[in-house]
Amino acid sequence: MHRLIERGLMFGNLIEVSSPVLVERYNRALEHLTGKRTGLEDFHIDISGYSPEIGDELEDHLYLNHGGCNRQFILLTTEQRHAPLLNAKFSTSREILKQFITDNEPQLFALTARDAVAGELVNSVFSVSAPERLFDIRKVVVEADTTEGTLRDAEQLGRMVDRFKDEEDAWFDDVLIAEMIGLAKRTGDVTRNPVRLRHAEFGQEDFWTAHFGGLYLFRGVEHPALIARQDTAALGALPIKHRFDFSERNRIARFLELNDLVEPIVKARGIDAGAILRQKMDFIVVDAAQEAGVDLTGATRRDIRALARNHADQLPAEYHGLRQLLNWAESGGPWPRITSDHPAYFYTLRAADRPQQDLVNMLLSELAPKDVRQLFICHKEVFYRLYATWSETKKSYVADFLDREYQADKAGARAALFGHDAPMDTPPQPPREDLIQRVGPWGAVRR
Repeated sequence: MHRLIERGLMFGNLIEVSSPVLVERYNRALEHLTGKRTGLEDFHIDISGYSPEIGDELEDHLYLNHGGCNRQFILLTTEQRHAPLLNAKFSTSREILKQFITDNEPQLFALTARDAVAGELVNSVFSVSAPERLFDIRKVVVEADTTEGTLRDAEQLGRMVDRFKDEEDAWFDDVLIAEMIGLAKRTGDVTRNPVRLRHAEFGQEDFWTAHFGGLYLFRGVEHPALIARQDTAALGALPIKHRFDFSERNRIARFLELNDLVEPIVKARGIDAGAILRQKMDFIVVDAAQEAGVDLTGATRRDIRALARNHADQLPAEYHGLRQLLNWAESGGPWPRITSDHPAYFYTLRAADRPQQDLVNMLLSELAPKDVRQLFICHKEVFYRLYATWSETKKSYVADFLDREYQADKAGARAALFGHDAPMDTPPQPPREDLIQRVGPWGAVRR
C-alpha cells in the first residue's frame, strides 16, 4: 500500500495531532469513551478521531467502533470535517459526521478551543449480531459533549436561569445563586452565548454496511430491496420481500430500472460520455494486461490503446461491449444490444439524480470493479481490498493514474463523472434518442 500512502491516496487528508495540548485533550476524550490512553506523542486522526497509529498501538482498529454499530468520535477541531472516515461499517457515517460538524461549526469551534468533544453515533440498535437487526435501524442520533461536560452544565445552568427569573423568592435563594455562579465559571454566560448543538438526528433509510459480507439496503424507494455481495440464503429470514445477490444481475438491473435509480452514460446531460467510455475501456485493457503478465511500467494512454489494438481478440467482453457502444454514440455504428447478462452492462450506467445517488454509484462500482477510478471514488473499502491482490505493475499504473488524473482536481472529476445538470425543457429528440427511450440503453431487460 506504500504507493497509495505516498501519493495521498490512502490515509490522505488526515489531521495531524502533535502538540502536547491536543494530545492530552485526545487522551482525556479517549479515556472518557474507552478507558484507554495512548502513549504516542504524535499521530493522525480521521473525521471521527480514529487514528490508525493508535489502532496499531492498541492492537484494536475498532477502538472507537466496538461491534461496528455505534461509532464513537473525538473532535479536536472542526477541520476534521474535511478528513475521510477510515474503517467505515456504514456508508452514511461520514456524511452524518460531516453534516453535524458543519451545522454546529460555531458551537463546536468554541467548545474545541478549550476541550475535546467526545460523542457517539447512536443507531436505533446497539448490536447487529444478526442480519434482521439492520432493519431496526431507522435513524442515527448524534450525542456529544466535552470531556468536562460543558453542554450538560450549560443545559443545567439554563434551567437554573429560567428558575431564577420565574420564581418570586429566587433572589433570596443563596444556594441557587451559588450553584449558578459555579456552573457559569465553567460554561460562560449562556444567556448571551448559548452553547447548544442542533441537527443531531438523521434518517437511515438507505445504506451500505460492511456487516455480513457487504449489504445494500434500499428502503426509501418505491420497490424496496436488499442486495448482498454473497448468497442471501445465509442471511436467514428477513423482513423484506425482495433480496438479491451479485450473481442475480438481471434482478438487480430490474430493481434499478423499476425505481428509476440509474441512467445510461450515453444519455446523461452535461458529461463527455465518449471520454468516460474510453477511460473505462483503458482500465479493462490494464486488467487484461495484468492477467497476461504484461509490464505496464510507465505506460501512457497511447500505449494502453496501442495494446488494445494489437490484442483486441484477447480482450474480454466488457471491452468489446463498451467499444460497440462508443462506436454507436460517436460514429453512427449499429446499436449494440447490451442486456443485463452482458459483462459490460453495469459499466454503461451511472446513478440518476435521486436521493440514493451516492449509494447507487457505490453499488455500480462494485458490480463493475474493473473501472478502478469509479471504484476508488465510490467504494474505497473494496478498492483497497482488491488493490492488495493486484500485480505490482497494475498497482503502479493505477496509483500513478489516480495521482495524476484524480488528485489534481477531485471535485472536477466527481462532477464530470457523477454530476447532474439542472433540468431543462426537453428538446425534440432525433431518431437515435427515440431508440433509447423505447428499449433503454441496454436493450430490453430480460424478466
